[in-house]
Amino acid sequence: MQRLVQLALDLFDPPPAAPGAPGVPPASPPSVPKVPLPRQGRAGGATENIADAAPAVAPPAVRTPPVHTPGVPLPSLLSPAEFRHPQANREVLLGDAVVGYALARARRRTIGFTVGADGLAVRAPSWVTLSAVDAALREKADWILRKLAEARERQQRMEGGRIVWAHGAVLPHLGEPLTVVLDPSHGFTGKGGALVSAAPASPPQVPGAAAPEGAAPAEARSLHIGLPHSASPAQIRDAVQAWLMRDARRHFTARLDHFAPLLGVRWASLRLSSAQTRWGSAKADGSIRLNWRLLHYRPAIIDYVVAHELAHLRVMDHSPRFWDTVATVVPDYAQLRSHLREEPAPLW
Repeated sequence: MQRLVQLALDLFDPPPAAPGAPGVPPASPPSVPKVPLPRQGRAGGATENIADAAPAVAPPAVRTPPVHTPGVPLPSLLSPAEFRHPQANREVLLGDAVVGYALARARRRTIGFTVGADGLAVRAPSWVTLSAVDAALREKADWILRKLAEARERQQRMEGGRIVWAHGAVLPHLGEPLTVVLDPSHGFTGKGGALVSAAPASPPQVPGAAAPEGAAPAEARSLHIGLPHSASPAQIRDAVQAWLMRDARRHFTARLDHFAPLLGVRWASLRLSSAQTRWGSAKADGSIRLNWRLLHYRPAIIDYVVAHELAHLRVMDHSPRFWDTVATVVPDYAQLRSHLREEPAPLW
């Protein structure tokens, strides 16, 4: 039976003749079939029809031993961005970033989250599951990642502007640079330190460039502190802070007295604050608290904060009525408020 099947197959597909047989051309080396060019897809990109492409037969090549190069660890190539709160107790993957956040349960009806200098903090009701919290964060992933990146950039700017406490240290005072000068002879009048203004130095002239019309050279100012040159950085810092706090009280008191009558309010007391995240506060009894570090900023920004707190003596919230009250004495409060948020005070 198998013999009959083989005879039938030979009738339809006869076996190839041996090379050199009569009527058979000599064998030729195998040819390399041509691979058709990729066809152009609708979007203009190259596409290839696999059914039309024959496999290419490459000519024999000389084998060379493989060269082994040290591999790069995969985590170093695919290391995602990471943002981690110091009190992080949970983490979630948002886009390509790992975010460790501080989760706290609270008596509230919704999930709330804030992005600050430390990172992401989340407050959620006790009945909300952890998966629901993560889902809420993924829904706002773009906003959270943008704010985290801004906070990190802000912190880096602050670190870059950290004050190095030594003779010749420079810090901003009322928006202008102030140079610390150690004066062991105490050749100044005043307690602890004194502000000294030198005659303005003419800026170097660029050949071929005219000085701006009406431009006056900046006044060189220095803060003389009665300390020896051997004083430690901590001693210099404490002496400068003591002087700044006295100057802050003087400046704030003058501005409170200026804006209170304009707003039709009376303030009762002023306390200086060293808070890291709040510039001021006000109570209904007329007590005002202002951060002494405001003295680093230009006077217009200080005026905004002073007016802001005094306006709270009329409106104890941040309703449209409150902002209308602030605008009566500081019309450009929005720009000043934005600058205060975007430009951090130097780190001490």
